[in-house]
Amino acid sequence: MGNPLVGVAYHWLGGLASASFYVPYRGVRRWSWEIFWLTGGLFSWLFAPWLFASVMTNDLLGVIAATPPMTIFWCVAFGVLWGFGGLTYGLTMRYLGLSLGMAVVLGLSTVFGTLIPPIFAGDLSAKLFDTVSGNVILVGLFVTLAGIIVVALAGAWKDASLPAEQKAATIAEFAFHKGVAVAIFSGIMSSCFAFGLAAGEPVKALSAAAGTGPLWTGLPTLCLVMFGGLLTNAVWCTILIIRNRSAGQWVGRFGAAPDDATATIEGARPPLLANFLLCALGGTLWYFQFFFYTMGESQMGRFGFSSWTLHMASIIIFGTLWGFALREWRDAATRIRATVWAGVALLVLATVIIGYGNSLAS
Repeated sequence: MGNPLVGVAYHWLGGLASASFYVPYRGVRRWSWEIFWLTGGLFSWLFAPWLFASVMTNDLLGVIAATPPMTIFWCVAFGVLWGFGGLTYGLTMRYLGLSLGMAVVLGLSTVFGTLIPPIFAGDLSAKLFDTVSGNVILVGLFVTLAGIIVVALAGAWKDASLPAEQKAATIAEFAFHKGVAVAIFSGIMSSCFAFGLAAGEPVKALSAAAGTGPLWTGLPTLCLVMFGGLLTNAVWCTILIIRNRSAGQWVGRFGAAPDDATATIEGARPPLLANFLLCALGGTLWYFQFFFYTMGESQMGRFGFSSWTLHMASIIIFGTLWGFALREWRDAATRIRATVWAGVALLVLATVIIGYGNSLAS
């Protein structure tokens, strides 16, 4: 039997990894966006999933081979749809910054990713409305949404109160309306990851039958879902690489300026070793959010669907902390910064409430 409190801790670790993944990318120099995004993505979607699943599970290739073809299809298909969310997630960070971008994207992803799987399975009422533990979790969901709305409102007030020069000083490509539009699309598509994990339940069962411990049975499913994400991102990045003729940056040709994905600097070559290491770190951190997610979900029992809410809330909490650390809110009024912290406090409260609800169920 799992331990929901341990599960909450794992989800917080996953949230910290997710909120931190874009920080190394900020240090990449003279590489176009498509170059560093695809480089880091290879670690996120291909190298890390297969490496850790090979090490931590039993008979990975045998489990994949025994998986029904339709299960593989749905895992990869939802991964492809999730890939659109991940692709535009990176653009959201460029236009809105870490804290505000994450709040908008993950708010929508929380709603869809938490509620649609049990609705699709036909047991939403049994999980949320018919038990005391389900009612407590439902309260936690509403508190989560309240916290997300508060953080997003703070971002909107900041946008309305600052002149363009101050916005650009903290986020070079800040564009609120464009960023919100991209974030809405990203949030909806990102929720497909939860559907991919739900479709991979037979893979977890096969991995358990092969002798894998309960903490690690979700790792083979990640290999399939994240491969779908790789397909989407690789296609789009390849289109951009061809259009911008940027492939030479991988071997040290003149690269993009740090604050401009298209401009070039004559005589300035990319620092290849540093760029590759930073992309490897950023990509691996993004994978670790799901590595810890599957561990946390394994501890949540029949209320595992609430894992998505815990995951999203913890990402926003740590993303907001990074936003303050990187001084994205330095020019905001005191009341706006206080509003952000109020939203974070609501999200912390929500994780406590949902964790308590899960503990009642266990």
